[in-house]
Amino acid sequence: MLTLIQNGEVYAPDYLGKKDLLLVDEKIGFIEDQISVPDNFVDIRVIDATNKIVVPGFIDSHVHIMGGGGEGSYRTRTPEIQLSDITTSGITTLVGVIGTDGTTRTMPSLIAKARGLIEEGVSCYVHTGSYQVPVKTLTGKIEDDLILIDVVIGAGEIAISDHRSSQPTEEELAKIASAARVGGMLSGKAGIVNIHVGDSKDNLNLIEKVVETTDLPIKQFYPTHINRNQHLFEAGIQYALKGGYVDFTTSTIPQFFEEGEKKCSTGLKRMLEAGVPIEQITFTSDGQASLPEFNTNGEFIGLKVGKVSSLYKEVREAIIEEGLPIEQAIRVITSNPANILKLSHKGQIDVGKDADLVLLTKDELEIDTVLAKGRVMVEDKNVVVKGTFE
Repeated sequence: MLTLIQNGEVYAPDYLGKKDLLLVDEKIGFIEDQISVPDNFVDIRVIDATNKIVVPGFIDSHVHIMGGGGEGSYRTRTPEIQLSDITTSGITTLVGVIGTDGTTRTMPSLIAKARGLIEEGVSCYVHTGSYQVPVKTLTGKIEDDLILIDVVIGAGEIAISDHRSSQPTEEELAKIASAARVGGMLSGKAGIVNIHVGDSKDNLNLIEKVVETTDLPIKQFYPTHINRNQHLFEAGIQYALKGGYVDFTTSTIPQFFEEGEKKCSTGLKRMLEAGVPIEQITFTSDGQASLPEFNTNGEFIGLKVGKVSSLYKEVREAIIEEGLPIEQAIRVITSNPANILKLSHKGQIDVGKDADLVLLTKDELEIDTVLAKGRVMVEDKNVVVKGTFE
């Protein structure tokens, strides 16, 4: 199947100018100043991208794909994500995690949901484990999951600095990271350890102690929710300046801002001003997670559901409201997570890469058309491909 995208302004994420893209099945086959359709040739689908900006498909590397939550008992378990929620948000690749509930949310279910989304047309990977330590894997060992299960690319999300965590020790976290690192090396995967960081003023101290007392590099860890509060955000700046990755969570509620959460778009600008390299920063949505509210005694009093649509919303606001260049802001949901997670075929517009593309309106930077592995999923803001039960 051939698809030709003509006359779009391409950010790969570097600015390439006006280019034509010829997609060959699931891959980007050619990028030229102009590609013409010859007479009496095979059928080619032509998409006119005039007055559109073409960017890589978005990568959301922290999504509770089979639902999450449950902090307020069984009725508060959040629902599974649907395909159109993903594609209308411009997301073409996502990474599934379990979260708090490592008992009724299991690795077999997580992998099954990931495979279902793959069958429906997007790319999906998972991390092995949940908040809990010892880590509950599929095969019994972190490294075995990484080596033997194709969709497993890392471990986590392991919770620290949170009253819901298993309160892991320095030694326990080091062993988890070591197993993930070896499994990643032997399988050619990232083997990253995704770390949920809670409200505690311990912040990132546990990770830093492991890095200081072992041979494990700081980039073995991938801490998220770094914009959760002001003290964690400031600790995150110092952590990133030491070479670590930091991930911002885009799903939120107004109360979180009242309690000190840093808005992602403004937080991105602040980190860049502090000297943090853009390559070390990512945004993820924490989609389908519960957004729980607790009182001062740590007791649950209410919740909402995180939305993957928040991912690009914050990037767009970083461009429009904070004045960041498109080619810089878009990296936090394209090339940066692709590089961190070793998804070498994702996150960039280049010959041979997966044909994951998003067309944005040039005036408002709104999502117009989405292609996943060369297949049109959303066109002119309308859902073309729906999930099995939608």
